[in-house]
Amino acid sequence: MLSSIIAQLKKVEHGFKHIMEAGDELMKNQQTNHFNLAVALLSGESYQERMLGTYLLGLLAPENREALRLLETKVAADDNWRVQEMLAKAIDHYCQAKGYEKSLPDIRRWLQSSSANVNRAVVEGLRVWTRRPYFKDHPEVAIGLISPLKSKESEYLRKSVGNALRDISKKNAALVQQETDTWELGDPVIAFVYKLIVK
Repeated sequence: MLSSIIAQLKKVEHGFKHIMEAGDELMKNQQTNHFNLAVALLSGESYQERMLGTYLLGLLAPENREALRLLETKVAADDNWRVQEMLAKAIDHYCQAKGYEKSLPDIRRWLQSSSANVNRAVVEGLRVWTRRPYFKDHPEVAIGLISPLKSKESEYLRKSVGNALRDISKKNAALVQQETDTWELGDPVIAFVYKLIVK
């Protein structure tokens, strides 16, 4: 059954829906050790297998700290951008399942990680931040969490930061401007993020 699922997944190069549907189907089988399956999939040759493993870990992470640890380490180290997009979805699922406010300690820890992929997974996964419970009522908290990443070395991460803050500014322009008024726009790294916000 698994080999058949993987063969079908490999035929599709784009999107996430087919991966998520396959993961949901696998989770229905109570005879399967889903954690061990996810770990095995992370070592797959195809990015589709690794995306599936990442999705399964995301489903397991709210109740399984080892699944969460693997998302933060092994998955975050994967060099395929599609796997990183699935990591963002897994992070958001975790926060949604636990509750965004209760997830704040994890969110802060991830945003302070030395891994740009972990940082980005949070920034990208929770977009649009102010459509998420808690952050919808506390946009200033979202802005305060995201903004310190504006000077990170990774352009990939900074692009996500700029886009996330632009999203927030659509309904909270004054709050975002209050933040950006404190920025050193003479720094080209920070100016890059600012231009994304105001474009």
